Amino acid sequence: MANPPSEIKAHVLATVTRLVAVLLVPIAFCRAPGRARFLACQWALGLRYPAEDLRGLAPETLTAFTHARAEAFWRDGQLIGLTSGHRDAAEQHRIFTAEVRRTGSVSAARRRVLPPQESSHVRGHALDVRPTEGARWLEEHGGRYGLYRIYANEWWHFEYRTVEPVQLPHPGAAAWLPEHGAAYGPCQTYGDEPWHDELRPDPTEDPRTQP
Repeated sequence: MANPPSEIKAHVLATVTRLVAVLLVPIAFCRAPGRARFLACQWALGLRYPAEDLRGLAPETLTAFTHARAEAFWRDGQLIGLTSGHRDAAEQHRIFTAEVRRTGSVSAARRRVLPPQESSHVRGHALDVRPTEGARWLEEHGGRYGLYRIYANEWWHFEYRTVEPVQLPHPGAAAWLPEHGAAYGPCQTYGDEPWHDELRPDPTEDPRTQP
């Protein structure tokens, strides 16, 4: 059976993105010789997913995410884009109230989205990613960076944690945990492959300032 047009398009875009990244490496090398592949990856993925917005993520979450997807890109040829990261309280409130109206109850809405005071998106520690293959890679390897899939009913949602959390059936189940959200902070594990030396964070360079 022939692949549907959407799969063919995704494959073509992924191939083009990898080619663009390779072409950008020399330019990135001129800017930061020790971080050329890292920068080229971020630039290429920014072109592939132009709507993604990394602003507002907590520094440790941003570092973990950008370095994890650089490994996915160069080691396994896997693209990971950000669908939604940081949200301010007003936006989260709007999303939550809309879900309450759609489902007809607060408890039903909490199975899909949390109010601002409970949301890790508002704290800058949550990431909604795409495509499904990228999320699958992150679920398998993201723990080395402190990134974990949190809810069984959301394949796209990951959060930065300093210790591996218990996966919950849905966001509303977080109320069962008395110390939900406490395990945040710096995570110093970035994988054990030799090439990771190139991708370790540079404390003098904020990845958010990159194109």
